[in-house]
Order: sequence, then C-alpha cells, then structure tokens
Amino acid sequence: MEENGRKRVKKEYSAEFKAEAVRLVSSGERRVTEVARNLGVAVSTVSSWCKSARGAKDSGDTGGGDLVRQNQRLAAEVKRLRLEQEILKKAAAYFAKNLT
Repeated sequence: MEENGRKRVKKEYSAEFKAEAVRLVSSGERRVTEVARNLGVAVSTVSSWCKSARGAKDSGDTGGGDLVRQNQRLAAEVKRLRLEQEILKKAAAYFAKNLT
C-alpha cells in the first residue's frame, strides 16, 4: 500500500502491550477510544484486540489470557493489601493516642 508515494509500515505490538490495552478496556477502567488515544494506536486496532481476546477467552485459548488473568489477580491483591495497610495505620494511630 502506498500513500502519497510512501509505503505504509505495519506496526508490530508485543503480546504484553496488547494484553494491557485489553485489560484496561475489559476492566471498565477506560473506554476503547481513550485507551487507543493514550497508546497512540488506532481505535479499530484496539477494538480488534478486544474482540480477539473475547474470542480466545470463549474458545479456551490461553494466548495472552494468562497474562490478563495474572494482571487481574495481582491488581486484586494490591487492592487488598492497600486496604489492610490503611486499617493497620488507623489501628496504630488509635493505640498510640491511647498510650499518651
């Protein structure tokens, strides 16, 4: 394909890059258009990655799905640990106040 005398170069993206884009969209954190704009990728490209991920998930294919699941598990663990940390800070402040 040529555009104004220049050849179009098809960009290649890593599986991790695609998985993170799909995770942002599928988790509901961001919309497809926002993710595409932030990553500098066409909206249609991000949409096709999401469709492929849904198709792979439905068919049981684990190509990239393992990374998505691992990211989701780690995000949930981080959320839980932050909550625990907040509770411990409040408890420490409460007991320290009662000691004085």
